[in-house]
Amino acid sequence: MSPINRNKHNELAARMRQLGVKEEDIRENFIHSSGSGGQNVNKVATCVQLKHLPTGIEVKCQRERSQALNRFLARRRLLDKIEAQKEGKKSAEQAKWEKLRRQKRRRSRRAKEKMLQKKKQQGEKKRLRAQPLSGDD
Repeated sequence: MSPINRNKHNELAARMRQLGVKEEDIRENFIHSSGSGGQNVNKVATCVQLKHLPTGIEVKCQRERSQALNRFLARRRLLDKIEAQKEGKKSAEQAKWEKLRRQKRRRSRRAKEKMLQKKKQQGEKKRLRAQPLSGDD
C-alpha cells in the first residue's frame, strides 16, 4: 500500500497535466540517502533525484525514509519550480538565499557613517539624561 493518499496522487497528476509535464520528460534516479535513518537509509536508495529534460530543472528529495514518499515529494517540488519558472517568479528557496546574501553583505561607507552618527546621537541623549552631580559633597 502506498503511503500517499489516492486523492493527492490525482491532484499531482492533474497539476502535471495543467503544466504540460509528462512522465516521459522526467528522468528519475535513486541514490542512497545520508543523515539519520539508520540501517534503512544505508541499505535502501531512498533519495530521489528528478530532472525535467525540457527545462533542465533538477530536484533532489531525501526528506523521508520511504522512497515512495520521496518520489511524490520530489515531483511536487519539481512542479513548484517549473511553475515558478513559467510565471517568472523567484522560488521561495531562491528568495531566502538572496535575503541571506543581502543580510551578510558589507555595509557601504555611507551607510556605516550614517549608522555611527545615529549611535552618537543616541549616546548623547542618554548622557544628557544622567543625574546631575550635586555640589554638596
